[in-house]
Amino acid sequence: MPKWLDNAVFYEIYPQSFLDTNADGIGDFQGIISKLDYIRELGFNALWMNPCFLSPFGDAGYDVADYYTVAPRYGTNEDLKRLFAEAHKRGIHVLLDLVPGHTSVEHKWFRESMKPEKNAYSDRYIWTDSVWETPENMGCLRGISQRDGSCALNFFSCQPALNYGYYNRTRPWQQSPEDDGPRATLEAMMDVMRFWLSMGCDGFRVDMAMSLVKNDPDSLGTIALWQKVRTFLDREFPEAALISEWGEPEKSLKGGFHMDFLLHFGPSHYNDLFRCQEPYFSDRGLGDASAFVEKYLESRKKAGKDGLICIPSGNHDMHRLARFVEGDEKKLAFTFLLTMPGAPFVYYGDEIGMGYVEGLTSVEGGYERTGARSPMQWDSSVNAGFSAAPTEKLYIAQDPSPDRPTVRAQVGDPDSLMNQVRHLIALRQAHPALQNRSGITFVSNGAPKQPLAYERETEGEKLLVAINPYREEAAFSYREALGDALYAFGGTATQSGETVMLPPVSAGIYRIG
Repeated sequence: MPKWLDNAVFYEIYPQSFLDTNADGIGDFQGIISKLDYIRELGFNALWMNPCFLSPFGDAGYDVADYYTVAPRYGTNEDLKRLFAEAHKRGIHVLLDLVPGHTSVEHKWFRESMKPEKNAYSDRYIWTDSVWETPENMGCLRGISQRDGSCALNFFSCQPALNYGYYNRTRPWQQSPEDDGPRATLEAMMDVMRFWLSMGCDGFRVDMAMSLVKNDPDSLGTIALWQKVRTFLDREFPEAALISEWGEPEKSLKGGFHMDFLLHFGPSHYNDLFRCQEPYFSDRGLGDASAFVEKYLESRKKAGKDGLICIPSGNHDMHRLARFVEGDEKKLAFTFLLTMPGAPFVYYGDEIGMGYVEGLTSVEGGYERTGARSPMQWDSSVNAGFSAAPTEKLYIAQDPSPDRPTVRAQVGDPDSLMNQVRHLIALRQAHPALQNRSGITFVSNGAPKQPLAYERETEGEKLLVAINPYREEAAFSYREALGDALYAFGGTATQSGETVMLPPVSAGIYRIG
């Protein structure tokens, strides 16, 4: 288990939207390098970058055309290597986004697989035996070459599915994970990982990690596949982190991942907190966090003592946090995000409360997600400091609001969201009880009209986090005596006997014992 994950706090960078240094309207590696000091000064000590490999960008780089070459719009392989080195100088680890489930139709592997003659890549993708037969429960491409067969798709029609085999096989063309073709695919993906880890990358966030072995209802084949990857990494790169987009910690962590995300789809109830008609962190007081707490505790138990669960502020696939959680509500949400176990992930711009840009035409396969991918807002200069390109050349339009938040405007304001985030990260790093592997006990589960309160504890330190998003006071029962407040927003709690009263729209972190 990489020791650096014990106190990692991640910042997610969508590279095309972060900072453009060559005035082409698209962010680049040099832009990221130039802002590493900003990221470190906020307290982040780890990065996750969305895909930056060669791609036609039909799906924002999740349609990879060459796993070994970065997209020229971002720079060169040497530039990425320098980014790793500059991050490491500042004590920042960097994860790349690995997309192992599919490639672009432009990948050389796929072009070779389309040939009717048998070759080393014929079984790199999932092909049926006849152009008239389609894969079950999957889209397909067919009639695209002289090869007689249909090729399975993972998502968009530009993303043919790589072949890791079928756990339950019902057709002659469905291969076992142990057949030569699927084994070669896995070896090829491990070679990709080996290349970038040797270059200085610190690990990978794995896209759709649960989806590789097909017809695998209990994920047994996919778990076994990732256990092979874990063995490889432990042998050659023991400090490399592996983080899954899976959403079922009991499976992903068994497969060898160090951490799993709570996803905005599936059973986690994550959306109950931030992204629904009445989110828990809205001060309207109509939200309910109790189902989230129940599911979270269940997932945490399944994850075991060595597993981390990430609760992100958002990501490139979600609407912005600020679309549903407004004003000071965002400070309460960040108090929660930065005091929970597991490694926190903050999506670029969420630290200043960037908004979701409504009504944008889809860019690079974003569709309704496009409004959450708008360029970073640094200052009040042209294009909010993102780019010196003519505004019409920006690859995604920026938030046109005259009062859009910027980093520059928030730097000098001690009450700004950005400085609250900075302060909360500093508290997390200063107190072992708030860090990634320390325990948690809920004492109020955020049921309707109830605050969210939980103890964080490690050997020698016990703290209580208490959050009341409502416009009126809220109370909960607590037998221990509250000590001094390490952090308080909106006022401090009062205690009478075993009753704790929280001011309206408030959050605090208190010593216990």
